[in-house]
Amino acid sequence: MTKFDIPENLKNIKYYKAPSDSRVVAIHINGDFDEFEQFPPFMDTQEERDHILKAYNVDPESERKNKAHLTADDWPLQVIMLNRDPGGTTAAHYHVPDEPLPDHPTRHQILLCQRGSARIGIVTTEGDYLGDVVLKPNDLVLMLEGHEVEFLEKGTRLVEIKQGPFPVTDEADKVDLKIRTNKK
Repeated sequence: MTKFDIPENLKNIKYYKAPSDSRVVAIHINGDFDEFEQFPPFMDTQEERDHILKAYNVDPESERKNKAHLTADDWPLQVIMLNRDPGGTTAAHYHVPDEPLPDHPTRHQILLCQRGSARIGIVTTEGDYLGDVVLKPNDLVLMLEGHEVEFLEKGTRLVEIKQGPFPVTDEADKVDLKIRTNKK
């Protein structure tokens, strides 16, 4: 595992570390987590900012205050906090595993709604639109293939849990889809 630089003096998240080698053993995230700017993505380059604007339809500066990758990129599970207002979207896509399995050609992902609401469009890897799920507080959806996300209410908070490891770039993480069938 690569070193994961955990910010100091966090008030709403605690990393439990083994005394022998400081490896992270557990993470506790309070429901009122608000320390987004302490975590990646940091968007240090114009290329990163342009990607955020194109991929998520949100202002890159706002994204710094509303998205937090809470786990090291090489971990087998990725935990990301998302806090967006209406208009924030993610175009249809699926996530590519390092080594696809015959029955599971994608990395699976869970979205859990803590507050607000979000529409999740369910799409096959071929681009077939299957329907929408509207997540409200305490709802979750497990996505095995393609999906798109639209934030519906101000201050909507989603917890994203995805199979890792996270690729080197966000672009390498996903395959964009063109939806082939009409939405209902």
